[in-house]
Amino acid sequence: MAIQAGKKLIKIDVTSDTVCPWCFVGKKYLEKAMDASKDQYNFEVRWHPYLLNPNAPKEGMEKREFYKRRLGEASVEPIIVRMTKMFDDLGYKFKFGGLIGNTLDSHRLIEFAGHQGADKQNALVEELFLSYFTQEKYIGDLEVLVEAAEKVGISGGVREFLEDPNAGLNEIQEQLKKYGLGVTGVPHFLIQDQYKLSGAQPPDSLLQVFQLAASHA
Repeated sequence: MAIQAGKKLIKIDVTSDTVCPWCFVGKKYLEKAMDASKDQYNFEVRWHPYLLNPNAPKEGMEKREFYKRRLGEASVEPIIVRMTKMFDDLGYKFKFGGLIGNTLDSHRLIEFAGHQGADKQNALVEELFLSYFTQEKYIGDLEVLVEAAEKVGISGGVREFLEDPNAGLNEIQEQLKKYGLGVTGVPHFLIQDQYKLSGAQPPDSLLQVFQLAASHA
């Protein structure tokens, strides 16, 4: 997002996981709030890792089976119905097929993208969410990650970076300590290093915090 002179800068740090549907919904709500106040503020949004299932297998497993084991079979269909409605309201088609698994590599890639600017990082986060939730792609797969990075213009040896399991790992651990400590649910928003909001907040709630943050800047 281009920075325009004369406007206050609102800094937003978002802690999320790439397989969290509410994180995608929260991202869309955030974008609505930013769009509604773009004449008042400049924004810088940065994304930070959260591992909902840190012990999930790297090779992945079928989503429906995973959630049946975790939540119970009776809970799965209501969740699908609810998320389908939420995505429909946002203009997207929610799909529940494909695999779920360890998200560490996707977070390493997001951190890698962050070194190329907030806009590139945001574009990558969007592409990963769409790949997973609307295209049934497995974002633990190297080729899917490389494809997403190429699509949004991430450069600098993405494949080589991801093929090294230790690349970026220290940064991820630092990010988890700095932005994940004490977080019990995602998405989690830290606005202007001071104001915290948890969950997919409606645009009006975000706008109120923008105003508060700007008034104390």
